Amino acid sequence: MKYLVTGATGFIGLELCRQIRQDGHELIAFSLRGEAMPDGTPTRAVDFSKENLSAAELNSVDTVFHLAAIAHQQAAIADYDAVNHCAVLELARQAHMARVKNFVFLSSVKAMGAGDYPGARSEQDCISPRDPYGLSKWQAESGLNREFSASSMRVCILRPALVYGQGAKANLAQLLKWVGKGLPRPPAEGARSMISCGDLCSLMRLVAVAAAPGVSTFIATDGESYSTQRLYDAIRDARAMNKGIAWCPRWAWWLGCGLLDLKRRSAEPTRAKLFATELYSNAAVLDATPWRPRDTFESTLKSARGVL
Repeated sequence: MKYLVTGATGFIGLELCRQIRQDGHELIAFSLRGEAMPDGTPTRAVDFSKENLSAAELNSVDTVFHLAAIAHQQAAIADYDAVNHCAVLELARQAHMARVKNFVFLSSVKAMGAGDYPGARSEQDCISPRDPYGLSKWQAESGLNREFSASSMRVCILRPALVYGQGAKANLAQLLKWVGKGLPRPPAEGARSMISCGDLCSLMRLVAVAAAPGVSTFIATDGESYSTQRLYDAIRDARAMNKGIAWCPRWAWWLGCGLLDLKRRSAEPTRAKLFATELYSNAAVLDATPWRPRDTFESTLKSARGVL
């Protein structure tokens, strides 16, 4: 099998490429700057804000995994739209012209919008996203459904929850840092879904060939429910630290979150990042495929000796 991966040097892309190479498949890897992977594997440069791949470059490719996106940067709305929406559809069109069999688009649960749901949300529980990142992913999903629902090319949209694993960035990286600096034990509030990078990549490879013809959409989680307190406890346990003391009252946590919001510009309030409830169901992908998650945050941390 011949695979093409965009965003190959990113957190998820590196693990996906590792799995593909480990199984002996042919790999064509693209990254923003064309830098080599840490193991020396070369990549080709493509900047999706300015260009796209042609059908000729996709010739003889069996499966395209499109991971490249603007994610954690504070980008302009036009940039989110260009890279996370318009470039996705153009790449899919070129892949269809090249007779690529499978096209996997890495979206996000953020494409489902932020809403107050009492339980775990399914693929159909969507509202219009308000932030530029979520909106751009939703627009790309809508375009793929509109253009390729009757296509001979199998298109699979994956919406991963928060991804953990070696090299994780953004919120998880900050939490790991804060715990190491003596952050007090947080209150047991909120819950969110997550998935390991390894499990997500194995799922991507499976749905590429196991999903039904046309366009399929799946949420990707490990099926667990994680509060910030559970993550905190797992980090301290993996680092052989004591359990930690919950000496900071709730009102002080809420005040601290508000002060952080005054200092830094973010689309999501700090209190929501730490204590909101965002649960998603993986029932659909479990029903449609033989994939089963193997990891939890705790098992991944222990295998990495508390360092992600």
